[in-house]
Amino acid sequence: MVKICCIGAGYLPIYEPGLEDVVKECRGSNLLFSADVAKPVREVDIVSVSVNTPTETRGLGAGKAADLTYWESAARMSADVSKSDKIVVEKSTVPVKTAEAIEKILTHNSKGINFQILSNPDQKAILALKDVYAQWVPEDRIRNTNLWSAELSKLAADAFLAQRISSVNAMSALCEATGANVSEVSYAVGKDTRIGPKFLNASVGFSGSCFQKDILNLVYICECNILPEVAQYW
Repeated sequence: MVKICCIGAGYLPIYEPGLEDVVKECRGSNLLFSADVAKPVREVDIVSVSVNTPTETRGLGAGKAADLTYWESAARMSADVSKSDKIVVEKSTVPVKTAEAIEKILTHNSKGINFQILSNPDQKAILALKDVYAQWVPEDRIRNTNLWSAELSKLAADAFLAQRISSVNAMSALCEATGANVSEVSYAVGKDTRIGPKFLNASVGFSGSCFQKDILNLVYICECNILPEVAQYW
């Protein structure tokens, strides 16, 4: 609530390069901030859900599985306040097959309203979402996949990025032992176009909430699908 009020007053409580300029340009036209979630959800055609998916702290999957409490709450609220058909977009990083559970919640509470979660969408829903992204994403970068691929891709992306950070940190230890310079090594490795230069800066490790929880979630999904070797790898 406090952050929303700050942003609404023109103060950004977070830092991201270039973000302030983007917000200033879009504020008041198609970018609005409000703590009243129900009203815009009721009025729009497309609902993009971006909520926290922390690691479960108790019960089945504690310490590894994603806690979908906030997602489920958002789904129930959307179903409760909606008066017309909606397209629901998963923005949060969620476990594979989350859409099945969310669809059941939406359908159970829908009161006859049709919700498209893009798991098995009609062509109209696909085109509507592509039209939104096409406002700022080049068309050749917009790709249709099945929903399970989309869900797993977000988990895999975070895991691969964390892997790169861990790899260059491991290489840093070897550089110290051999007299090599890790900055020079990472620069040389990054010049290989098959690898690229991003996420190759040695550091104390990765931080924040996403990488660790998403790797733990990936491990849990592997274990649930009886893939112990893959789980152990991650």
